Amino acid sequence: METIIQTSHLSKSFQQYKKPAGIKESFKSLFHRKYFSVDAVKDINLEIKDGEFVGFIGPNGAGKTTTLKMLAGLLYPSGGDIQVMGKTPFKREHSFLKDYALVMGQKSQLMWDLPPIETLELNKEIYEISDKKYQENLNVLSDLLKIKDVLEIPVRKLSLGQRMKCELATALIHQPKLLFLDEPTIGLDVVAQKNIRNFLKKYNEINHTTIILTSHYMDDVSQLCNRIVIISHGSLIYDGSLKNLTEKYLAQKFLKFIFKEKVLKKDLSQFGKIEKYSEDGLSVTLIVDRKNHLDIAAKALKSLPIDDLDIAEISLEEIIRHIFTSQ
Repeated sequence: METIIQTSHLSKSFQQYKKPAGIKESFKSLFHRKYFSVDAVKDINLEIKDGEFVGFIGPNGAGKTTTLKMLAGLLYPSGGDIQVMGKTPFKREHSFLKDYALVMGQKSQLMWDLPPIETLELNKEIYEISDKKYQENLNVLSDLLKIKDVLEIPVRKLSLGQRMKCELATALIHQPKLLFLDEPTIGLDVVAQKNIRNFLKKYNEINHTTIILTSHYMDDVSQLCNRIVIISHGSLIYDGSLKNLTEKYLAQKFLKFIFKEKVLKKDLSQFGKIEKYSEDGLSVTLIVDRKNHLDIAAKALKSLPIDDLDIAEISLEEIIRHIFTSQ
């Protein structure tokens, strides 16, 4: 498969300054500022192939959006090399700009007081799409997204779910080879999220478009992405299949205890790793070995004042949270 994205030691830092409170300090800062450097992205190496659907996840401020903006050519990297579809993104070559699309859940390219069809036709001219190709693409996207009935309604009168569908249609009308999605389901209800996921999955299968997705909704990642890239504090901490990641943690289980009276932490560590401990000492969640979890539970029942016990699998959300908190 063709390599679509290749980065080597990609880094990005920003210069910021501190300004103490007060009018006097504000006046001083006009002439003298104390700058410091913030590393948003540090030494990231990536290789993404044609047609891959990659989940790019991390906590707020981890560097996800900064990385996407560098891949899209919106930011100039501070260090390292970057190639996207054989081009250097920040050079903003015409041939490069025509081959990718960026959809951000918190920003819109649709014109608020005009119907979506107006923005679609504008993009037709911007991307120099022929009349025949435009109509073909519009028909396919309208059918997949089920938006034929809303294309001529002003954007301000559409629901959030309808607007996001129209955003996707507008971004994909020129059939880009690469699609960046930054929180595409943010703010949507459960049904709208499911509809967007179904569309993206089907579109990827039909067109083999390379898709890079960032999302805080683990359902988006687990249902769409076979590969995930995890970034924390600007650094890459995991790059691999979702299957390998979950299998590693499926070797463990959660034991959740509720006690009749307070139990100290020191009396719990012998049973497993403490994941969560209540301040009042009346509940705890332990991570234990899957093979021995029943024996551990039985031992705890004999020696601790347990009022209730629950045995649970570790969810993807909990796996990701555990990875972040252990950094």
